[in-house]
Amino acid sequence: MKAIVQDAYGTADLLELRDIDRPVPRDDEVLVEVRAAGVGPEVWHLMTGRPYVARAVLGLRKPKNPVRGWDGAGRVEAVGAKVTDFKPGDEVFGNCEGSFAEYARAKADKIALKPANLTFEQAAALPVSGMTALQALSGTSRPQPGQRVLVIGASGGVGTYAVQLATMYGAEVTGVCGPGGADLVRSLGATHVIDYTTADISDSPHRYDVIVDNAGLRSLPVLRSALTPRGTLVIVGGEGGTGFFGGMSRGLRAVLLSPFIGQNLRNLVSVARREDLVTLKDLAEKGSITPAIDRVYPLSEAPAALRHLENGHPRGKLVVTV
Repeated sequence: MKAIVQDAYGTADLLELRDIDRPVPRDDEVLVEVRAAGVGPEVWHLMTGRPYVARAVLGLRKPKNPVRGWDGAGRVEAVGAKVTDFKPGDEVFGNCEGSFAEYARAKADKIALKPANLTFEQAAALPVSGMTALQALSGTSRPQPGQRVLVIGASGGVGTYAVQLATMYGAEVTGVCGPGGADLVRSLGATHVIDYTTADISDSPHRYDVIVDNAGLRSLPVLRSALTPRGTLVIVGGEGGTGFFGGMSRGLRAVLLSPFIGQNLRNLVSVARREDLVTLKDLAEKGSITPAIDRVYPLSEAPAALRHLENGHPRGKLVVTV
């Protein structure tokens, strides 16, 4: 089968399209014939091995799984001995590690049936980013109707879903993005848009009940100054920071500070869960959320997709088709 393979951590130049053996599903896994795969920051972290602390899980010297890709959509080809929820032919989406390939294994509890109204490309754009946004706006950080929500990085993969979810919950949403993403962010439900190239969140007279920060560039004091006294900040992902810890150090500082102040500071590490995928499926089928796709690449051009992710500030998700 064809797959995008990487033998050592580094840049997209190290990615190669190769013929490799088809994987065999374990007892609790299914084998998915991949039709499309999402391209997000999680794939960049897998490719570069950064932050370095993540290599304790990904592989110390080289990737444990040399095939790139993290989420995808396709058809079930075969099921493991203990899998009872899926059968060959089912159309599914979710966490398929090594999804930049014609076939990929997936844990049965980390996939769900594909939304019936979405294409494979749209469904592949939903799992990681959609689950991250859903978990960011849950529990104490789920906004109440009429509250103000600020989404930083609103035109990106997670941000586009966060804007739609916060709007669905009845919040007044302000999105922060570059000048090219303003129309997209407004179309997803944002009432206000801040162009970060000409203004800053501290320039606004408003204070926000919930801030979802996907960008990783602003300091905690700046973010806290934009929160209400009892507001909630959710720091998403590990962008920015040093090579060893990345943006995780900022999130750790936020969690350590939170018990001593009135504001609630959260650091989110998204977890793939079938129940969240089912929730996203239901929301997509109801039309409450719609994947925003910037560009679609064929499998052979997956390295170009990752270069665009790193340098091109995509509006919405990038997708690789197989």
